[in-house]
Amino acid sequence: MTNTSGLSISSSLKDTKEQVAKPLLSVRNLKVHFPINRGFIFQREVARVKAVDGISFDIFPGETLGLVGESGSGKTTAAKAIIQLHASTNGSVKFEGSELVGMSNKNMRSVRRKMGMVFQDPYGSLNPRMRAGDIVGEPLKVHGLALDKENYRKEVASLLTTVGLSPAMSERFPNEFSGGQRQRLGIARAIATKPKLLIMDESVSALDVSIQAQILNLLQDLQDQYKLAYLFIAHDLSVVRHISHKIAVMYLGKIVEIANSEELYERPLHPYTQALLSAIPTPNPIHERSRERIILRGDLPSPISPPDGCSFSTRCFIATERCTETAPELRTVALDHQVACFLAGD
Repeated sequence: MTNTSGLSISSSLKDTKEQVAKPLLSVRNLKVHFPINRGFIFQREVARVKAVDGISFDIFPGETLGLVGESGSGKTTAAKAIIQLHASTNGSVKFEGSELVGMSNKNMRSVRRKMGMVFQDPYGSLNPRMRAGDIVGEPLKVHGLALDKENYRKEVASLLTTVGLSPAMSERFPNEFSGGQRQRLGIARAIATKPKLLIMDESVSALDVSIQAQILNLLQDLQDQYKLAYLFIAHDLSVVRHISHKIAVMYLGKIVEIANSEELYERPLHPYTQALLSAIPTPNPIHERSRERIILRGDLPSPISPPDGCSFSTRCFIATERCTETAPELRTVALDHQVACFLAGD
């Protein structure tokens, strides 16, 4: 794949950050808790699902933040809370300096024009009764961006071409496309309003490896062309490595480590990050046989009743008594590298 050097990505991004001091998206202590109620007539809250439990990060213009973790760690819920599809329980989400939490639907509509989302399922995220051209062009109509019918057709044709599809495909229905082509349709729809931020929710996980590479290359080309910022959600660290400037590792609703891509892969500090990286297969069979794998015991705990202390303590291979009693906070251990672990680096 082209443009996969973490060093070149980081150096070009450094210049961008020097020119743009303020983050495009700023998330602080974001929490999303879902109440569990009992009772038929007089309902009362008996517990809460802590899907997202106090996460913070920044995304700068033109930057990609990879958000990784096992299924059930809260990644998708966090993404939907950022775009205000889920109400947050607490915290702040600022986009271009404007607070989104509590914003009215009327004002939020203009903000969503600058924020797009590409979903995981390329089969279920497209209306099967709409033609491809109508799917891609729908945002143009909703936001009043098409001047007339002729302009609308030209914009749709241009969007299809941009994502590598033929304008002649605009009359086809979604079931006439392959999985990779459907995801390209989803991307074309997401960039129709010329957004500044795209949230990619496991957008390549359902695709074959070769198609994944094509989609990742397309996303990098679009980022270069439109200066897009990405929140790239995945459970596979090998995928986010090739597209992310920074990576945040999420476990049971919390971010346990965040660093730039090169630093995280060369010096993972949190035991959970180390376990995820050890699961990535390598193409060298000799190296694959000799390297040490970290096998985590047990399953991801329930977000209804998370463990006391560190949320990872029940599965951690280096946990001490302190870890089961006190929850570690994210602390800075190096430039642009934070980790929530008492023993990190020891």
